[in-house]
Amino acid sequence: MEKVLGFGGFFFRAEDTAGLAEWYCRHLGIDLVPKDYDTPCWQQEAGETVFAPFDKVTEYFGNKEKQFMLNFRVRDLEAMIAQLESAGIEVRRDPDSPYPNGSFAWLNDPEGNPIELWEPVAR
Repeated sequence: MEKVLGFGGFFFRAEDTAGLAEWYCRHLGIDLVPKDYDTPCWQQEAGETVFAPFDKVTEYFGNKEKQFMLNFRVRDLEAMIAQLESAGIEVRRDPDSPYPNGSFAWLNDPEGNPIELWEPVAR
């Protein structure tokens, strides 16, 4: 069976597309989408990716109106949290971390979309 190789993009609606793209670039290091076909897109590091539908009534995403949550792998969760908090962004640590698969924290982008940060256990 032919399989997909990974995510080629994540597309979602936003009120302020340019401002939100800049926020993700400035605070999470996700490059802006190039304006030409010669400039490479943001390259993510290879690693584990979880693709998991959640129950429609889940509390895990926070705001019940949000249909998705982004999960980003990070190398050093504490350093990322410090960086975000120094920029005035509220981050909530998972009080039960670490788990056998790593540590987690949550934040929201300026439009309220939920983001989970995950520092996987080194294998």
